Amino acid sequence: MHSLDSSLCPMTFATLVSFFLTLSHSLTLQSDIEALQALKLSVDPNMIPPSSYLTTWDFSVDPCDNIGPKFLGILCSSPSNNSKSRITTLELDGAGYDGFLPPRIGTLTELTSLDLSRNRFRGPLPDALKNLNKLTRLSLSGNFFTGGIWTWIYRLKKVERIDLSENCLSGRIPARISKLRRLTQLSLSKNEFSERIPNIYALQKLQILDLDSNMLIGSLPKLPPRLRTLRLSHNKLTGHITSLVNLDHLISVDVSDNWFTGPINRGVLALPRLSHLNVSFNQFTKMEVNNYFGSGSRLRTLDGQRNHLRGHLPVKLVNFERLEVINLAHNQFTGQIPMAYGQRLGRPWRTLFLDYNFLSGRIPPEFGPVAVRIRGSLANNCLSCPLRIPLCRGQQRHASACHGVTDG
Repeated sequence: MHSLDSSLCPMTFATLVSFFLTLSHSLTLQSDIEALQALKLSVDPNMIPPSSYLTTWDFSVDPCDNIGPKFLGILCSSPSNNSKSRITTLELDGAGYDGFLPPRIGTLTELTSLDLSRNRFRGPLPDALKNLNKLTRLSLSGNFFTGGIWTWIYRLKKVERIDLSENCLSGRIPARISKLRRLTQLSLSKNEFSERIPNIYALQKLQILDLDSNMLIGSLPKLPPRLRTLRLSHNKLTGHITSLVNLDHLISVDVSDNWFTGPINRGVLALPRLSHLNVSFNQFTKMEVNNYFGSGSRLRTLDGQRNHLRGHLPVKLVNFERLEVINLAHNQFTGQIPMAYGQRLGRPWRTLFLDYNFLSGRIPPEFGPVAVRIRGSLANNCLSCPLRIPLCRGQQRHASACHGVTDG
């Protein structure tokens, strides 16, 4: 492995002249070559593994005039006239490169894909990234980048996918991100973004929004209508989730570990494509289930544990024919376990956690023979629950804790 600077030292004058003549006649635009050099020089050479892509970047040859083991991670354009070739793709392997992203990266103005994910790049993201206005894919996830994104990100008008997850980025998510009208995927999870989620309704093509594990506050804004995946867990969001009822394309929703209140709306449970719903670790007080809905639902997973859900268990959950995993533990449900629940055990319910509630009375008879095939728990309730039944293992609440609540 050698960089341009280290390779010049042993050169004779004739070799040096020959080298620069080669560069002057190279297929690749000189500023693109210099950008690659700057990127390699910005990485600690001790953090470049022998089998990694950067070891193949040998600047004694032309980046765009090589087929084979040189300049892995690079793709170039093939101009039809006498113009120079340009770097169009820069996708490094996740080898743990430790370095900075140099401002000269902004001269690679023909880039359509930039992927430096799963490394150890750090420092602020340079404003020069705004010059990469032909990018359709930007992935810098799994690094240690710091600072904000508001000064440059909205300039990437052609970008379709942005993944800046798992960094140390902070500040607010800029409202002008709504100018990226081609965006289909936005992942800013596992950072330190704060303040409110901006109005991004104008992102009409957005299908995946992942803002997990930040410090976002406030209520939900009006969200783009084509969303399929929504991840907002581990923030400080408040208010209701009623606005989700208008997002008919939703398949997966995770709003866990926030401060949402009010009901888990019947319209959310009735979303036609919804398969996974995680509303756990919030402050919801009611779960609304339509008496007539469920047979056409695609819902498979319902996680509502650790809320303040009250009243009786919703009987009509049995109408959700594809439902397999239910977790309503650590709530305030009272009354008996509906007899109809027994008919769903193993058909297709395979996971049922109802522990740490205030349920009372006898359990449905089906819980006995099939319970060995069911993962879950009925512990810490006020039930008459024989310990020979696997789901009943674990103590029930003391009678004093059940007084006055057993009838729901």
